Amino acid sequence: MKRSIINYSIFFLVLLGAGSQASAQALEEYLNIASENNPEVKAAFSRFEAALQQSPQVSSLPDPTLTIGAFGRMMQSDMGAEEAKLSLMQMFPWFGTLGAMEDAANLTAEARFQEYLDIRNQVSLKVKTAYAELFLVSRTVELQKENLDILQSYKELALSGLRSGNSPMVNVVKIDIEFEAAATEVEILQERLVPLKVNFNLLLNRSVEEEVVVGDSLIFPLPEEFEMSEGLEKHPRIQMLQKEKEVYQKEQEIARKQGMPQLGLGLDYTINSKTPSGMHDMNGQDAYMPMLSVSLPIFRKKYTAARKEAELMEEAAQHQQTVQMNELTSSFEMTKYELRTARKLLDLYQRQIKSSEQANELLISAFSNSSGNFEEVLDMNQTILLLKMQQLQALAKGFIAQAQMDYLFSKTSGNEQEQ
Repeated sequence: MKRSIINYSIFFLVLLGAGSQASAQALEEYLNIASENNPEVKAAFSRFEAALQQSPQVSSLPDPTLTIGAFGRMMQSDMGAEEAKLSLMQMFPWFGTLGAMEDAANLTAEARFQEYLDIRNQVSLKVKTAYAELFLVSRTVELQKENLDILQSYKELALSGLRSGNSPMVNVVKIDIEFEAAATEVEILQERLVPLKVNFNLLLNRSVEEEVVVGDSLIFPLPEEFEMSEGLEKHPRIQMLQKEKEVYQKEQEIARKQGMPQLGLGLDYTINSKTPSGMHDMNGQDAYMPMLSVSLPIFRKKYTAARKEAELMEEAAQHQQTVQMNELTSSFEMTKYELRTARKLLDLYQRQIKSSEQANELLISAFSNSSGNFEEVLDMNQTILLLKMQQLQALAKGFIAQAQMDYLFSKTSGNEQEQ
């Protein structure tokens, strides 16, 4: 995917501050911990390692057969009395069968590796999403605490007006009501942080008691243009299904070769002892006989069925690949929309907050001069608080959308996309 990144706006520079780099480094550390410790990632990597063990199994010749027989009653012949017989046989599959089976096993291992990469990328997406949710709740708590301080200052302003006879008692009561609501909201949000931190630590497969450091900012680039190009075709899910298709193609070849005769080379060795009636020159000499065997694959139904099964599975993998590509394309379009929406909303909220704060200063000044309405001051304060909360939500949604975009265009090498 070709993506051009524009410079951060003044809003981002103000919002991120000096702690943005430290926040990004903390998140990067969490992502590294998750990629190493998450049990789902470990399970996927173990499946890949297990698949690697298939190749030496299927590419080896079948074990030779050794047959040993002893005569209960020795057979008499011109070469003496036959005491025992040993037969050794080694079967050889049709030419190229073992190589095709090895190729199929290697392709299966490659498919499992792509599955591992996809699961690791999914876990990274989950970690980023959980981090964004923690950031949103934490920053909302800070906003509400700041609002409590503002309401406290408003209460002092209302009490001053009450003492001077310029403000009724109802203004103080209204502030108390809003103060209590804000304090309750802080308690609820702080309780909400507990399960969010537990979920985050579990993604990292560490103790739920571990402290989670959440920065005071989120960083995500705002691209001007999005081009899907061929990026989605390189997604690990698509690559995994492609390898599975190639596996089924190899299995068709294997089925054809297994329908061919197998060749066997062996040796038959007979142990003889001397007898009075045996031939003088050969009496008591052991006998050996080279052997050649050929299997006769005359029951063709099983080979035909195996080949047909592989063909149908290849067809199913092709359809599934189409399904996955459609899902990724749909997700790409939705994510592109969410990123553009986040950019527009962030710009809008920043402008509205600036204008609302200017208006709030004028309303406070008017009230202090006994020419303003205190109800308008409270309403404007709530408007500013709401805008700041919506600003945080847009920032978190934009960050999650960027994380989703990184997942969609994650490279098959497994390297993390640069934020």
